[in-house]
Amino acid sequence: MKPVAIFRHTNTEGPGYFATFLEQRSIPWQLIAIDQGEAVPVQARAFSGLCLMGGPMSVNDPLLWIDQICTLVRDADAAGIPVIGHCLGGQLMSKALGGRVTRSPAKEIGWGKASAENNDSARQWLGAWLDESAGMATVFQWHGETFSIPAGAQRILGNEFCANQAFVLGPHLALQCHVEMTPEMIGEWCRSWHAEVEGRSPLPAAIQTPEQMQAETAVRLPAMRRLADRLYSIWISGLARD
Repeated sequence: MKPVAIFRHTNTEGPGYFATFLEQRSIPWQLIAIDQGEAVPVQARAFSGLCLMGGPMSVNDPLLWIDQICTLVRDADAAGIPVIGHCLGGQLMSKALGGRVTRSPAKEIGWGKASAENNDSARQWLGAWLDESAGMATVFQWHGETFSIPAGAQRILGNEFCANQAFVLGPHLALQCHVEMTPEMIGEWCRSWHAEVEGRSPLPAAIQTPEQMQAETAVRLPAMRRLADRLYSIWISGLARD
């Protein structure tokens, strides 16, 4: 089986639990460290699937690799190779597939909720999890921009602060929220919290303090792992097996 290509755009936003999930199922993966200057592959067919991680940059920034990744996503779509994106990764997918990325109505940082949509795609991707969770997802957030839903795609998760939390299009899954988090990643990201919230006093409802995030991790992480397991399980079922 060809590996899943995991694109890392900054060294603090690695694959986290997504890599653990693949390893537990003996699915090979290959890290492509964009932050270290690695080249974007030309053909998606070299991989069984593509995974795009997060990053502090905007997909609207004039960075050469952004257009290259968007071209690769379109190549994967044409070849039926699944793509999954987390936060910036989901925004890259939206841009590549005809959507737009703009400033989010609210900046979200920390633990939050997202609700499932009532449509066929949500039922397919969320399945039994819907009954278990009553349609409310525990997710982690760290973003100031948001994507639109490309033509032909369906939103499967949303919330009151940022309507588009996840969309699917065929075998592809784009997430605005983070479901790949580990306690170590949360601790690392909290180091940049002060720069992220500078000038925001009092804090908006969608932004938690580092103390709140870390205090809630032990309780909230297991619920998010159940959501991640469901989403990742559906996504890997579409991986190219040749």
